[in-house]
Parts: sequence; C-alpha cells; structure tokens
Amino acid sequence: MTGPMPLTLASIRRAPKALLHDHLDGGLRPATVLELARECGYDELPAADAESLATWFRDAADSGSLERYLETFAHTVAVMQTPEGLRRVARECVEDLAADGVVYAEVRFAPEQHLNRGLTLDEVVEHTLAGFRDGEALVAAAGGRIRVVCLLTAMRHAARSREIAELTVRFRDRGVGGFDIAGAEAGYPPTRHLDAFEYMRANSAHFTIHAGEAFGLPSIHEALAYCGCDRLGHGVRITDDITVAGSVADAELGLVAKYVRDTRIPLELCPSSNVQTGAVPSLDKHPFDLLARLRFRVTVNTDNRLMSDTSMSAEMLKLVQTFGYGWSDLERFTINAMKSAFIPFPDRLKIIDDVIKPGYAVMLG
Repeated sequence: MTGPMPLTLASIRRAPKALLHDHLDGGLRPATVLELARECGYDELPAADAESLATWFRDAADSGSLERYLETFAHTVAVMQTPEGLRRVARECVEDLAADGVVYAEVRFAPEQHLNRGLTLDEVVEHTLAGFRDGEALVAAAGGRIRVVCLLTAMRHAARSREIAELTVRFRDRGVGGFDIAGAEAGYPPTRHLDAFEYMRANSAHFTIHAGEAFGLPSIHEALAYCGCDRLGHGVRITDDITVAGSVADAELGLVAKYVRDTRIPLELCPSSNVQTGAVPSLDKHPFDLLARLRFRVTVNTDNRLMSDTSMSAEMLKLVQTFGYGWSDLERFTINAMKSAFIPFPDRLKIIDDVIKPGYAVMLG
C-alpha cells in the first residue's frame, strides 16, 4: 500500500468525475467565441483577444446578481446560431470535459435561443447532438472515455416550455436525457410551466428544475410538490428550512428539507457559480458542507465553466481546500451524481462499478 495520493489539481484531474449541471452556452473556449463571431459576423464582443475575453466573462459574471450573470450569455448564444457553430461548441465541450477527467456529463442548453438564423428546434438539437457524438468519438480515438447526455432547457420567462418538453421526448432515444427550466427565478415560478412538467410525467420522462438559487424555499417547494421534479438545479436555499443552533448533529429540518433528504432528491450544487450570483456570500459560507454532513444527496457541478473560469477538478479542489475533504468524500459526491443520472439504472451501475470505484481506489492507494 502506498497510501492516498496527495490532493492537488493535477491528481483530481485524474480521478473520474460525473457532472449533472453544465450549460453548453456557458462553457465555450474564449478563442472559439472570437473565431465563431468572425465567421458569423457578430461584432458586439466586449474584447478582441482570447485572454481579455476570458477575463471579461469572469468579471462580468462576478457581479453578485443572477440577472447580471445571465446577461453574459448574449455573446455566447450569438455565436451558436449556425449548424457549424453548434456542432463545434458541442464537440469542444466534450473534449474539454474529458481532458478534465469527466467520464459522464449531462450538458444542457435552450434550443429556443438558437433560432435567429433560421434553424428549426429539431435542427438545433440534431446539430448539437452530432457535435457531442463527434467529441465522444475523438476522446475514444485518443484512448479516453466519456458519455455525454443532452438536457433541453426551456426559458422560464418565455412561453415555449411545452414545446421544448415535446422536443425532449421526441429525441429521448437519440441522446437527450431530460428537460429543465432556467433563467431568472424571481417572478417566474416553476408552476407557470406546469403543462410542460405534466407532459413529461405523462411520458415517464426525466426532468430537473432550476430552483432555490436566487429565490428561496417557495421555489423549491413548488418544483417538488406541484411540478414533481426528479432533481433540484442548485437547491442551495433548502437551508432556509434547516435550523442549526449548536452542532450539525442537532440540526432541525423543516418539512421540505426532510422530504428532500428522505426521498434522496439530488441537489445539483454549483459552488463557484453560487458565490458569483450572490446565492451565497462566499465559498466558506456555502451550505455544501452542512448539506453533505446532514447526508443530503449533494453533487458537485460547474454550471458555467467560462463565466466561472472553472472546471470540475477546480470545483472539487476548492471544496477540498475549504472544507478539508479527502478522496473518499470526492468519491461519495461522484457516486451521488452517477446514481442521479438521467440514464438507465444498469448504465449508471456499470459506470460506478467499472470506472468510478476503480478510479478512486487508485487515488486512495
């Protein structure tokens, strides 16, 4: 026995990771944004070189406001309006995740935002899925392994959610694993889209809901009680229903928090992003550790790798440095995510048993 491997960014990159909450339009390479902008004639980028552009995205997203954070996406979405743009961004996303040691990823985006150059919803999804398959093939050819599943998002301020839900079901056997709603939470409760969620349930299809990020417990309660979601996108505000007077062991859980924990509703937590949008004041104040110690089904996620200037390995390292986690903790969070994936149960087990557990056994020495 050699003992556990030291926890560094390089060693964490080697560990197998599962990612449930990653936005396609939030993870572009800055150089790609510049190239695609030139190709499609988009001239409103705030910087002219890759390094400056990367810095602009990070700084603009660091405002402490979800609304301001969301404004940064105008630039990435603008260069994802063509078949070539969509396919390239999807392919590079897979390559970048695999290079970071991600073996399973669910990547979401909103097809309704990619229709400005005449593509139909179906065409947008087809080109994006083709890019994901291109990426998987390139990773496999290089001796790596990754499985990427697409989630289709409807914008909560718009009125196309039922249409996007139908699109999700139409592509469910072609690489689309589930449905989601995203965008500004305040004033746009999930129950506005009840028709879409009822359609998903009627078709025995998976869905997650962005809830409990910028808005509190009512958003989470609606997502669960009325919409019936399988997972909570973010969900950090579940702590509004948890009282810690003394030690964590004595924490008191309200009815919603108890339900989330008892039914093992996965929390798609995105630490860096939550600090950027003001959902939590700082990383050391992030409820990730409280929720982990209370044995909620916590998972680690990137949200938007470009805006947060992050990766799965970077997020894990931040948690290690902030809360003192070891390899067994990172393995538990990874298995939590894999158990919660929108793919068939045997497929989930196979990745856990054949990839994740052996990978962490090496790290644990």
